[in-house]
Amino acid sequence: MRLIARLKRELRYLKGLRRLSQRIKPITLESPDLVCDDFEEAVDRWPDRVAVIDEQRQLTYRELDMLANRFGHWAKGRNLRRGDTVALVLPNRIEFLAAWMGFTKVGVAAALVNNQLTGAALAHSLAISKAHHIIADTETWQAVEAASGKLDKAVMIWVLDLPDSQEASARRNLDKAIKSASGVRPDRSVRSGLTNRDIALYIYTSGTTGLPKAARISHSRARLYMRAFAGATGTTAEDRVYCVLPLYHSTGGLCGVGTALLNGAALILRRKFSATQFWPDVVATGATRFVYIGELCRYLVGQPEHPMERDHRLKLAFGNGLRPEVWTEFQKRFAIPEILEFYGSTEGNASIFNFDGKPGAIGRIPGYVRNRLNLRLVRFDLDAGEPIRGANSLCQECRPGEIGEAIGMIGSEARLEYSGYADKAASEQKVLRDVFKKGDAWFRTGDLMRQDRDGYFYFVDRIGDTYRWKGENVSTTEVAERLAEAPGVAEAIVYGVPTPGAEGKAGMACIVASGRFNAKLFGAYVDEQLAPYARPVFLRLKKDLQTTGTFKYRKVDLVAEGFDPSKITDQLYVRDPKGAYVRLKPERYAEIMAGEAKL
Repeated sequence: MRLIARLKRELRYLKGLRRLSQRIKPITLESPDLVCDDFEEAVDRWPDRVAVIDEQRQLTYRELDMLANRFGHWAKGRNLRRGDTVALVLPNRIEFLAAWMGFTKVGVAAALVNNQLTGAALAHSLAISKAHHIIADTETWQAVEAASGKLDKAVMIWVLDLPDSQEASARRNLDKAIKSASGVRPDRSVRSGLTNRDIALYIYTSGTTGLPKAARISHSRARLYMRAFAGATGTTAEDRVYCVLPLYHSTGGLCGVGTALLNGAALILRRKFSATQFWPDVVATGATRFVYIGELCRYLVGQPEHPMERDHRLKLAFGNGLRPEVWTEFQKRFAIPEILEFYGSTEGNASIFNFDGKPGAIGRIPGYVRNRLNLRLVRFDLDAGEPIRGANSLCQECRPGEIGEAIGMIGSEARLEYSGYADKAASEQKVLRDVFKKGDAWFRTGDLMRQDRDGYFYFVDRIGDTYRWKGENVSTTEVAERLAEAPGVAEAIVYGVPTPGAEGKAGMACIVASGRFNAKLFGAYVDEQLAPYARPVFLRLKKDLQTTGTFKYRKVDLVAEGFDPSKITDQLYVRDPKGAYVRLKPERYAEIMAGEAKL
């Protein structure tokens, strides 16, 4: 039986790998065929099928292409040239896709700015895009206008759905301008000389640890993302792909979009995720594919039973970050036949798929395809914050079970390309040189992983999130996963905080309670489930936790605020010498900061 199960697993893996390889193999960096050419090929094949559906309307492939053409001609009419950038600050809507696809037809790049940003973070994102034209709508233009006042150059804001009465000298109605532009495809000669090396998009990091950085997405990178998922998911023209993830991020905006639009399927767009309305909407739209972020799945599992949660037509959920403790319950409770977890990063060149559907694994590289897939693990020194090098000054690859940093080789092939960020200095910081031989270069993912003997990879933590306490390494992700299962806990974030006179950082957990928090029960659970060095020293109770647009927890503010009771209004607890969690009072805080308290 074990042999049969193993053979089935290998066949499933090979089938997925074959689908993937068939779609990405033809891409070369010197090719003049760009991401818009892939889209136009799909349009010509399925012109009258429904391409995209949002809350307002639906368009066929032909109609979506015509709208994209209008955006391309509009850009030409504004004298935008190759190398210029237009910033998009929009929610999920049809025009978002049409705009950036249309711009690629005339060699103009689009900066996909997080539409949830305001103030300094939005101004920063607009500034590094170097865009003189910004496209917004009635949900976002006011934030954009406020942020534009902090820029050192004048910009024009083009607004969708803007009433004529609200037009101003630097704020124009975009609908009229787009309607007056031609719907005919721009001649290919307009982009003559462009290759897959040229930049198609700027996609921003989510900003969990500071201001966003703009990753340079070349045409080859965009095509690889889109084609890989078009193949790996096995999607056909009969499918309908449900996407509630933001289009400004690569998982929704490239992986989800490619899955649908390169296969003749329909893409269903929603502006916001609603845990209570998710299943009724999935059922009503007839969705057969669903692109996720792991936290989104956890929200659904945490909801009360819904009468429609098993009445759907979903055949596949695909995405990343699905935690092991959520995976099995999510799949079983909601009757999802197949889950396709993957690992990758917006700016990186290292990615893997879990074609086998093994819960908890982010991907797999069996030994027999090792040389075809671009991801390795190298031993890492947490104290130094750098990979470990041997006597020959080269890095050391991890053995099965060892934790190390994931890296991807940088090379001249499209799949090995690393375009970096708009900021050259930030780009260079992600490159590791002289790794396995003198002169080679590898992309640093910043992620710690381990691989088992069967080739499955497991995410451990982000570098910087793992901390040392009492001489031991503590994974914030692993501790948070345990705490999320504690009685009375709905959500948990874990991070390290410096304490005077102590080696390393003390663990701190920020918790959202489900009902009334019982410190005694929580302490008993922690003692039972976690090793002494992994038990949080400090607790902070909040009503809710701030996340990015892609549902990642934003730790940076929590770490900066620390555990000072004079500055934090939330309830704070400290673990006393007897192991009980007690309220952190000012006098106790003073002892800790003076280095006089035993932790």
